[in-house]
Amino acid sequence: MDEPRLNGLQDKLGYRFKDPALLKAALTHSSYANENKKSGAFSNERLEFLGDSVLGMTVAALIYKDSPEMPEGNMTRLRAELVCEKSLAALAVTLSLGECMMLGHGEEKGEGRRRPSILADAVEAVIAAMYLDGGFRPVNRLIRKYLKPRSGRTGFENTDYKTALQEVIQEKSGQSLTYSITGESGPDHSKLFTVEVRINGSFIASGTGRSKKEAEQSAAQVALGEVSR
Repeated sequence: MDEPRLNGLQDKLGYRFKDPALLKAALTHSSYANENKKSGAFSNERLEFLGDSVLGMTVAALIYKDSPEMPEGNMTRLRAELVCEKSLAALAVTLSLGECMMLGHGEEKGEGRRRPSILADAVEAVIAAMYLDGGFRPVNRLIRKYLKPRSGRTGFENTDYKTALQEVIQEKSGQSLTYSITGESGPDHSKLFTVEVRINGSFIASGTGRSKKEAEQSAAQVALGEVSR
């Protein structure tokens, strides 16, 4: 595994692992583990299981604390929105997580580093690794930085992140917002698009989706977290 990339990932996570083996385990896909059983490789599936619960509880606690007047039904929908595959895959792209993963030959050839399901699972595994290595505090910081939306900025049912981002940008005069497609992968019936969003020509975030519109929404969601910090 590329150590410089691991160091770069830890910089983005805002956390340095006391036990780097936990991070490496979180980035080991089952396809790689299956091909390297003799070397004692284990997949990130157990970490993913734990990370799902750690993520859900941390997000729920943040919503509870930060939105005291939000009804229970809206809290449930917001939590589901923040921890869904699309949201986590977008976070993985922001962290360049796919570039750090260990994949089997089949997944490598099949664009596994861009596959939303693999990326989302890896985010959960990394969150579990952070929890085991440093407790809830680093996980809480990570979620606040990248996943938590601007409370009250928009409704959370079928959120239009592009509109929400435009509203934020318009608060300052002379700001321009642009989206551009930077990548396409996969067969025609199952394409995956990557879109970058820029403010005044400067890169802010990127996102992926099964359509150009979905990728733009994903990029806008990540960008909201960046400009709202």
